[in-house]
Amino acid sequence: MARPRIKDVARHAGVSEKTVSNVINDYAHVSDRTRQVVREAIEHLGYRVNLAGRHLRKGRTGIIALVVPELDIPYFAELARHVIREAEERSLTVLIHQSGADRAHELAALAGFGSTFVDGIILSPLALTADDLRDRTGFPPTVLLGELLEEGADHVAIDNEGAAREATRHLIGLGRRTILAVGGRDDSGLGTAEARTRGYRAALAEAGIAYDPAALLPVDSFRMPDGAQAVARALEEGARPDALLCLNDQLALGALRALHERGVSVPEDVAVIGFDDVEGGRFSVPTLSTVAPDKAAVAKVAVQLLQHRIEEATAPDGAVPGVQAQDRIVAHRLVLRESTEAHARR
Repeated sequence: MARPRIKDVARHAGVSEKTVSNVINDYAHVSDRTRQVVREAIEHLGYRVNLAGRHLRKGRTGIIALVVPELDIPYFAELARHVIREAEERSLTVLIHQSGADRAHELAALAGFGSTFVDGIILSPLALTADDLRDRTGFPPTVLLGELLEEGADHVAIDNEGAAREATRHLIGLGRRTILAVGGRDDSGLGTAEARTRGYRAALAEAGIAYDPAALLPVDSFRMPDGAQAVARALEEGARPDALLCLNDQLALGALRALHERGVSVPEDVAVIGFDDVEGGRFSVPTLSTVAPDKAAVAKVAVQLLQHRIEEATAPDGAVPGVQAQDRIVAHRLVLRESTEAHARR
């Protein structure tokens, strides 16, 4: 049997082909009754939209790339799920690329992988510099996630500095005074860890607590073993913290293990808080307090921004009005669970 076409749907629904096209493209000026009739005809005939043809007529492939450092970091896996869902609603396909936080891989992604098969890129950079991003002439439209490395780039993030300040203030409000920052870094850089470290230091200063550089526990990567090793090493060297601010949940989960193995009670002896609100933290023992970014909002805003840039890049001159680069900050919230709140235990 021949594959049904738009004219078959139009004949079955008793409308014009243009009306069928308007329904498929979700144009607002179609009446609810007509929309329903056309959709019933589409369902009855098994009509499928030729997305490839639609995109190619507009000079696009309908493919966008999501580039993240590591897919087995739960935050990025959860974010990817939201991006895919958001893209599907716009008839876009997502190609996922793992950069390994390697500058050469991130540069290749920024350049569209040396081909024209992606219309645009959502990129979470860890190794790129502001200079790398300054001249993107000829590169595909790009939206950056995380800290802003270059003015003039579309960018989506939470307020990492403010979120870390809020989390640290909470620990201080619990009466904790010796707070170590697991994964903390010299706060003069542009990355997410540096921004969170600035927030940590700002909260200490507000409370009149002297900052000790030794309170920053550096890590090679932001995984559970790194958190466990950093905390174990600090305790072996004589540190006696009463709280840990961990710069992601993976570090926090590793820290919980190190504390458990040494008989340190959480939160009675040491309160622990992380970042990202990944699923594992809701099932750890104790459950993990965390800063929860609105991952769905990050994905929605990033895909919306990218889609506009793609339309702008492929439209006839002036057909899609250009707008200035967008620096969008989405919401976060502090989620308090057992690792800081003894009364939260069930």
